[in-house]
Amino acid sequence: MSNHTRLTHFILRGFAEAPELRSVVIFFFSLVYLFGLLGNISIITAVIRESRLHSPMYFFLKNLSFLDMCYTSVTVPKALVTSFRGSGVISYLECVAQLYVFITLSSTECFLLTAMAYDRCTAIHRPLVYGALMTQKLCSQLVAVAWLSGAMYSAFHTLNTFSLPFCGLNVIEHFFCDIPPVMRLSCTDYHLSEKVGFAVSSCVVMSSFALTLLSYVPIISTIAQIPSVDGRWKAFSTCSSHLTTVVLFYGTGSFMYLRPASHYSPTQGRVASIFYSILTPTLNPVIYCLRNKDMKVALQKLYCAKKN
Repeated sequence: MSNHTRLTHFILRGFAEAPELRSVVIFFFSLVYLFGLLGNISIITAVIRESRLHSPMYFFLKNLSFLDMCYTSVTVPKALVTSFRGSGVISYLECVAQLYVFITLSSTECFLLTAMAYDRCTAIHRPLVYGALMTQKLCSQLVAVAWLSGAMYSAFHTLNTFSLPFCGLNVIEHFFCDIPPVMRLSCTDYHLSEKVGFAVSSCVVMSSFALTLLSYVPIISTIAQIPSVDGRWKAFSTCSSHLTTVVLFYGTGSFMYLRPASHYSPTQGRVASIFYSILTPTLNPVIYCLRNKDMKVALQKLYCAKKN
């Protein structure tokens, strides 16, 4: 190891192997990023301004929109620069910071979705005590715990990844610093770190996912007991947006992280990352706006007021 020189920077390869797609990638990333920013900022503004939306469900939605806005901002701007140049240089410390912030945001969203599932479970299964249970203090505490848990979880993965020595290859086959493509560049055997990271990820993510699913057991049970079809649909519509977001988030994210880094495919990794790190945060505002009448009304008021 003493004969090796520690790396000071990495090179993000991005989509350099397909230069004919550069214009498409730049256009797509720019469009999706701007659309996502506009959608999430609109939701945050509407929730703050509209008094009817000052409830626990929209408090969580506001925090989810803020998370999604930060989530895409960690990766897309750098990816655009990389696409413009054909490849992008990122310093060692910048790579560490990007991975830490990205994992913090993604894991915080995971925990926040669990808190939102608990909120929907309480609202539908125990409506008479919902207001007393889901106080502003409890909602703030749940969000704070989600952020703290995400930061601690990310700190583990960042240390687990960058405690490995990097002294040879420095080309990351991705458009941002992520665990699998970075770990594969280590100049020593990374399989132990890989197994430890995989075990922790499996326990934390699957536990969060299990709690989310368990929250839907009383929800489905309560909805099934509603006699009218309209009543059942109205009750289900209050959690259908959240359920859609959960399926998209866990479905795409698990493909990337719940498998060994040694099985990582650069092409598959980039495609999967586009879905869970860019498309899903961008689609969340659309999902919640299309299925929520109160949000539609609030956004109409927001934009009509601007025009007037």
